[in-house]
Amino acid sequence: MNTLAILGCGYVGTALAQSLHASGYSMTTTTTRAERLPELARVSDRPLQIQGNDPAGLSLLLTGQTTLLVSVAAQGKDYRSSYLATAQTLAQVIPAFPQLQQVIYTSSYSVYGDQGGQWVDEATPVQPGTANTEILAATEEIFLKLPVPKVCVLRLGGIYGPGRELERIFSRAAGQTRPGSGLEWSNWIHLTDIVGAIAFAQVHQLGGIYNVIQDEILPLRDLIAQVCDRHHLAPVQWDSSQGSDRKTNVRCRNQKLKAAGYTFKHPQFWPAP
Repeated sequence: MNTLAILGCGYVGTALAQSLHASGYSMTTTTTRAERLPELARVSDRPLQIQGNDPAGLSLLLTGQTTLLVSVAAQGKDYRSSYLATAQTLAQVIPAFPQLQQVIYTSSYSVYGDQGGQWVDEATPVQPGTANTEILAATEEIFLKLPVPKVCVLRLGGIYGPGRELERIFSRAAGQTRPGSGLEWSNWIHLTDIVGAIAFAQVHQLGGIYNVIQDEILPLRDLIAQVCDRHHLAPVQWDSSQGSDRKTNVRCRNQKLKAAGYTFKHPQFWPAP
């Protein structure tokens, strides 16, 4: 019998748990905050309060599990303890659980760094441009070496969806002047397709790295301009005399996931007219 544990039930993990619970799926979920346990109890059979760097807690989580989804988020922007320490601790405890068949880890396309706006795919060497993206790249390496039959790393784009609508994300920029030209490419993915890709990876026992990025990729200035226009927000101005604060500039191909058989529900930002 297949069983699923979700380590990290934030925005993505909770959405997956809700989707699977609605279809009658049994699973274990985790949070680092005790006050969220009642919420998780409504969408899972076994909610646990666990820190990712706690070997005893992770051992409790992995008991009886065949699939593990790791969808942690940086607590207080502390990438090292949130991502790297979690991966290192899992590497310590997983050998004791040979029944575990698959680990799925949600990473970020930001590990590609600044590739000058060129198209990249999963075979492109990563080029992290910040301390945090270096940690994300190192975390991926640990996951890919885990002694598990299938390890699947999903490199997510910027996440939008219910509660994280584009107009909410960019409303603070409305009417402001931003540094740079805004010509860096902006890779995004809707929450529905993240949940769909994770479920697809589990059902089809995918292993390796997959970009989870929608088809439509726009320069940041064009995306913000469209959002502001659609939602009647003040336009954003750009000051190219100032250096851009963005360290990632790539266009991510998603053909590998499509070739595996996944169909995106939200291939573009807005439905075609």
